[in-house]
Amino acid sequence: MTKTIALITGANKGIGYEIARQLGAQGITVLTAARTQSVAEETATKLASEGIDAIGVELEVTNADHIKKLTQFIESTYGRLDILVNNAGVHLEKAAYEGDALRDSFEVNTFAPFYITESLLPLLQKSEAGRIVNQSSGLGSISLVLTNELVQSLATPAYCASKAALNMLTAYWSTRTKGTNILVNTVHPGSVRTDMGGEQSELSVEDGAKTAVRLATLSADGPTGGFYYMDSELPW
Repeated sequence: MTKTIALITGANKGIGYEIARQLGAQGITVLTAARTQSVAEETATKLASEGIDAIGVELEVTNADHIKKLTQFIESTYGRLDILVNNAGVHLEKAAYEGDALRDSFEVNTFAPFYITESLLPLLQKSEAGRIVNQSSGLGSISLVLTNELVQSLATPAYCASKAALNMLTAYWSTRTKGTNILVNTVHPGSVRTDMGGEQSELSVEDGAKTAVRLATLSADGPTGGFYYMDSELPW
């Protein structure tokens, strides 16, 4: 099998869906992960209507059984994984959340990408050009929180801390895979008009997906261990 295989978490809407669409438009087979199989398949069917090779896969990112079964499915079906986009995330403090926002933010934004990536890393190592893209935020930049007034005005502890921790995982995996065919980077998508970003945001979903798509399709001489928005590198 020569087609590139990409897994996108939280692919049923927003930036995740658009990342899947843009990757699929390049001839990449996209595994559209969503919390339930029915939603995942609906997403894949919608993409297939545009001529995209899409397969719906069930993945509630905090569910260990889902992670295990999905890893087994990818291994038995494709034997490898070429692209992993850890896109699924939450910003619980933007609304009245009655649970523990700090713990639950870390569960989705940090712990889930960790366990998913660790489970799939052996399959990414079998790829000739493994790419890991972690969807973070400028609000996860410690430097920007300390120095940028706009970022300071938007900062909330649970979201910022969980994304900063995800950024550290990017740094960790980039050093762990140094000298291999795997490149690992973090993305700030920008202020995007999605359910999370809101209608007042400046970027379209199409533009918000561009950085992740670029990093998911880097050439062999591309960067690793970086934090990017479009073509600009951001401070940690």
